[in-house]
Amino acid sequence: MPATPYSVSTDSNELIESAKNLATKLALPFVSLNEDQIQLVITEQRIEIRAPDLGNPIFIDFVAGKNAHRRLFGGGRGQPLAKAIGLKKGATPTIIDATAGFGRDALVLANLGCQITLIERNPLIATLIDDALNRAEDDQDISDVINRMSLMNKDAIDCLNDIEDKHRPDIIYMDPMYPSRDKSALVKKDMRLLHQLAGPDSDSDQLLTTARIAARKRVVVKRPKSAAFVGDKKPDTSIESKNTRYDIYLNHVVSPTICN
Repeated sequence: MPATPYSVSTDSNELIESAKNLATKLALPFVSLNEDQIQLVITEQRIEIRAPDLGNPIFIDFVAGKNAHRRLFGGGRGQPLAKAIGLKKGATPTIIDATAGFGRDALVLANLGCQITLIERNPLIATLIDDALNRAEDDQDISDVINRMSLMNKDAIDCLNDIEDKHRPDIIYMDPMYPSRDKSALVKKDMRLLHQLAGPDSDSDQLLTTARIAARKRVVVKRPKSAAFVGDKKPDTSIESKNTRYDIYLNHVVSPTICN
């Protein structure tokens, strides 16, 4: 039985060397395709995750599909996410997305003109984001948006604790993992995989505390509409949509300088 539940593979003989290099980078074994294990698979088109019982492979595409539809028809600066972030005429803040996940909200914010840093601590998910960014940067319809996005595969709390004062963002955005429902069929397969890889966000309270020190202007926390506040910390205000609530924590005083 392998020492890790994850591995790297490829479905192409021409990509074996690339797959081995990725496995070395991630400190994961390179093995043949194995349907009984979660695998990061390099194909001719993209990098994807294949996992038992989840059906089709999971990958990220910033150019087409649902991301494209939301980018084009999501409501612009009038949508709840944009309002929560504080986007308004003449105000385009710098943002850190401290829990990037599949990068969907980050793409929306970059499309609205924001410079945004995505932090994702799970190396498999971060690899999918990196691959999606690389594939999208040559597309002329979205390259300017992609150029406003950067990725860090690190723990967000560590990053925010170590951030230099000159690099502190205006806004820190959080979308902590919410406990999944018992019936896996009720949850979309990509979110089930995210739960499986990342596990519960047991440090959301600590992340919020750290983020409130690091952000210059506000921290925005995305929650299911009926969920409790993170760490029972009441926000200054909230913005709601049909199924989602954005809790907003404003910085009323200048935060202390954070040093390396």
